[in-house]
Amino acid sequence: MNCTADADGYEAVATVQAIAALPTILDVVCRTTGMGFAAVARVTDTRWIACGVRDTIDFGLKPGGELQLATTLCDEIRQSGEAVVIDDVSENPAYCGHPTPALYGFQSYISMPIVLRDGRFFGTLCAIDPRPHRVNTPEIVGMFRLFAELIAFHLDAHDYLSATSANLRNERRTSQLRDQFIAVLGHDLRNPLAAIDAGARLLAKRDLDDPSKRIVGEMQSSVGRMARLIDNVLDFARGRLGGGVAVTRRAAPLEPALRHVVAEMRASHPGRAIDEVYALQGPVDCDPDRVAQLLSNLLGNAVTHGAADRPIEVRARSSAGALELEVVNGGDPIPAEAMRRLFEPFERGAVRPDAEGLGLGLYIAREIARAHGGTLEARSTPRETAFTFSIPLKDEAERCLTTSTN
Repeated sequence: MNCTADADGYEAVATVQAIAALPTILDVVCRTTGMGFAAVARVTDTRWIACGVRDTIDFGLKPGGELQLATTLCDEIRQSGEAVVIDDVSENPAYCGHPTPALYGFQSYISMPIVLRDGRFFGTLCAIDPRPHRVNTPEIVGMFRLFAELIAFHLDAHDYLSATSANLRNERRTSQLRDQFIAVLGHDLRNPLAAIDAGARLLAKRDLDDPSKRIVGEMQSSVGRMARLIDNVLDFARGRLGGGVAVTRRAAPLEPALRHVVAEMRASHPGRAIDEVYALQGPVDCDPDRVAQLLSNLLGNAVTHGAADRPIEVRARSSAGALELEVVNGGDPIPAEAMRRLFEPFERGAVRPDAEGLGLGLYIAREIARAHGGTLEARSTPRETAFTFSIPLKDEAERCLTTSTN
């Protein structure tokens, strides 16, 4: 609860008590003025509550204690917003007959309003004493004003931190629920999608006329796109909930997996030319399925955003020390502003407002690269746009040594 909107005053007391400088402020007030009682009070339109107290005259008020609002001068200060300063009640024409000094037995009095940054009145910093004291001086009034502003600063900081913490908790909870929802939704979509895929495969085996074959082909293509989208959504959710995309590295042939991805992309986009160049030196130490997924995402991006009249190039090469996989397409260059957010999730609309999809493909591709201890980088010029995936590889001797020691 916001201490400045507190109905019972308990949080206001706790908040003021938490100000580390409060005891020093009240001590300096009493020592400088010679007065025996000083307090910070929360003052509302119905209550006066002591939040911090220094009492050397046995006034009898503790933190959390209350006075009847109507019996104090602080209600007048709350309404006027002006400080009240009295050296000697008996010589002050405005207060010599006032019932409050007589009720509480004080002769000197000073009270400064505590006003928060947004203009709300919190309460007062006040001091009293049964003896007259010279307090109506520029030095003492200025000191009270400075201390009141310092207290207000601490109260504002408390409110800000409380609101920020509450917003952060809400954001975390919302983010967790969103990721759980995405994971459940992605999982539940697999069953109906599998049924559609099975039905399309059965239809494709029948003797169909050309229009029907085209429709079945489009269905299979759509199923493939949906499957990739679900994979990306699930990977995103797993990564957010579990700390990243999981990979299982092993020494395995990579070229067949890459060729299979390219073949699927050609089948689903028969009008697009895709050139392949492979120079892979034997088995590659990686997760072939994840690298294939990365290539599929990069190819999907190239098909969607690349120039349709220029071929897409897939280049893969390995050496004893590294694997490099590159996808290059022609077309308009990616704007500099978009490049800065290219791999962020759900940023596709901001990068290309007319683009379809959730904008998870490049994000998942980058996470796969990171999970391999590698990088995924993009460069874009008027001539071409290229995405380059690179990971360090163990050489054969190191791999054999690792295998023999496990």
